[in-house]
Amino acid sequence: MNAFDPDYYYRFLRFPGGLTKTVTFSYDDGVCSDLRLAALFNQHGLKGTFNLNSKKIGAPGHLDAEMIQQEILGKGHEVAIHGAMHRAMGKLSSSDAIREVLLCRLSLEEAFGQIIRGMAYADSGITQMIPGNSFEQIRSFLSSLGIAYARTLGTPQNTFELPEDFLCWMPTGHHDEPDLLKRIDRFLEIDTRKLYIGDRTPKLLYIWGHSFEFDRNNNWPHIEQICRQISGDPDVWYATNMEICEYVNDYNRLVVSADGRRIFNPTFRTIWLSTGEDAVTVHPGETILL
Repeated sequence: MNAFDPDYYYRFLRFPGGLTKTVTFSYDDGVCSDLRLAALFNQHGLKGTFNLNSKKIGAPGHLDAEMIQQEILGKGHEVAIHGAMHRAMGKLSSSDAIREVLLCRLSLEEAFGQIIRGMAYADSGITQMIPGNSFEQIRSFLSSLGIAYARTLGTPQNTFELPEDFLCWMPTGHHDEPDLLKRIDRFLEIDTRKLYIGDRTPKLLYIWGHSFEFDRNNNWPHIEQICRQISGDPDVWYATNMEICEYVNDYNRLVVSADGRRIFNPTFRTIWLSTGEDAVTVHPGETILL
């Protein structure tokens, strides 16, 4: 087994309600067409995270703070950091990169009265680095700035596994990838109850993009099809990026006795986990005996 093996590490984790699958969306730049996309999510019972550039809020073609508050946050979606000016972390000096993230976080928290700790890397993000930069360096200052997760890009994640590192969170794929609909079908067809007990790890489907692409490519019916295809599955937890991140982090905080028979939940959240055939709950402050 590798130093970190998600198949092993998350094998007992179950999502709220004892579910084994979760779906989330991530859309960038805070453009006006996000309103149409958010309305589609609302119609189908889906959750999205909308990543904002703080310096562009209210600019031409972009949503203003009131629209975001009412139609995004007010409908149960999440807003997250996308950099003050949409600049690539890997191509900035450390001081400029820190300023880009910190100014965005400060502005968004002031505008919306919330603690905002989620992020999507802008532009080429951490896929391209100038000499002297490294992901380890960026990861270190993001942690110091209180960032809980950061979506990156690269090779599509085809295994539907939870991330090894939430500060390098690889999505399943972009909405326009040619085989995405087939991957969605494959995800929905997974029935973990029919798998060997040791393989019943939780599964994640994570779709990203820009809503302006549907205007540019004249393919709104495509995302409408995706929403219809994904929605209404009783085995799926529909969540924002942060809801998934916080739930998994609280699962990781469970305290287990040396013999593995007692589990204590020090968090303020009820956690579901597998004990073999069944899922059980551990309520806040509770110790259970398996």
